[in-house]
Amino acid sequence: MNLKKSLIGGALAAAMFAAPAPAHFQLVYTPDVNLEAPAEVPFKLLFWHPLENGHAMDMGQPEEFFYVFKGERTSLMDLLRPATFHGAHNDSQAYEATVKVRRNGDYIFALVPAPYYEEGEDIYIQQLTKSFLNKGGLPTGWAEPVGLPTEIVPLNKPTNVIAGSTFSGVLLADGKPVAGAEIEIEYLAAVPDMATNRAGDPTVSPMPGGAIVAITDERGVFSFGIPKAGFWGFAALGSGPVKEHAGKELSQDAVIWIRAFDLR
Repeated sequence: MNLKKSLIGGALAAAMFAAPAPAHFQLVYTPDVNLEAPAEVPFKLLFWHPLENGHAMDMGQPEEFFYVFKGERTSLMDLLRPATFHGAHNDSQAYEATVKVRRNGDYIFALVPAPYYEEGEDIYIQQLTKSFLNKGGLPTGWAEPVGLPTEIVPLNKPTNVIAGSTFSGVLLADGKPVAGAEIEIEYLAAVPDMATNRAGDPTVSPMPGGAIVAITDERGVFSFGIPKAGFWGFAALGSGPVKEHAGKELSQDAVIWIRAFDLR
């Protein structure tokens, strides 16, 4: 944490919560995010270190799980099932769901997990997480916010970013842009196996120097050049309006996952 503070400056570090690398990342994961036909789509909800297949954290009962389609919100809480995720170093409490997708357009999935107590830092972490799915190639609202206390809204279509291009997003808290916020960036290198709930072997190694970081500008916008196909996660640490839980500090983070492809 001290190294990160020195990198981003004392004033910014005081404003934004900084977590040590490797990063915690909440996942709302399904492997296929572009559908051509109606499907029953499996999702895994995992709290984990997905770049290096590190320690997996136990999830409590989620507070909210829903999708937004053409501006209409549908709760998915009744579809959640407890599951055990098998990481490289430990097993953890996770959740899974199977969601029916029938209509063409963009589905924005959003998770509000229970706050997680990080004993080593004596704080709670709550990562409000969004992921995206499209059916039929029809764009219907992927760039719209879904009303979370803090969230990242993509400025590039998040289900078919081209590897080698640039992805941009805008960070919101209480619906307003957040300037000068730190965005941690993570690659899903250890892909979960949907059948066995086991993590695969990492396909890349962590970068030297700790977490990959971008900073939002005065409009709340950040950009990052996507170097490789696969799933990329972006987390704004401590960007949410709620700062305390159960008498302790809360880092309420905004997380988004996108899918990049090689141009062939």
